[in-house]
Amino acid sequence: QVQLVESGGGSVQAGDSLRLSCAASGRTSLIYAMGWFRQAPGKERELVARKRWSGDTYYADSVRGRFAISRAKVKYEVSLQMNNLKPEDTGVYYCTAQDPSGRYINWGQGTQVTVSS
Repeated sequence: QVQLVESGGGSVQAGDSLRLSCAASGRTSLIYAMGWFRQAPGKERELVARKRWSGDTYYADSVRGRFAISRAKVKYEVSLQMNNLKPEDTGVYYCTAQDPSGRYINWGQGTQVTVSS
């Protein structure tokens, strides 16, 4: 069992920055990648950013150049630095972890990000 605990989020103005963090505990040896999804009201959950332990990094087109995912020195913690936030970035952000096969092991509880114009 892997537990994921998120922190960060909040309400900001367009153009501001926020930083989300996610710490994993439990059977962390199962983890091969960690990332962030978001879900806006009335929309499907979408992958925003993901970092594999191999170094491979993915960003959705809508956030590339504005968001940066990084892995902390603490091995099983990732952060998502979100700069130049836009109202369309509003949503609940969920941390997730994957095993080497790509299976999603678990999800965080979600943290709200609200960007006002």
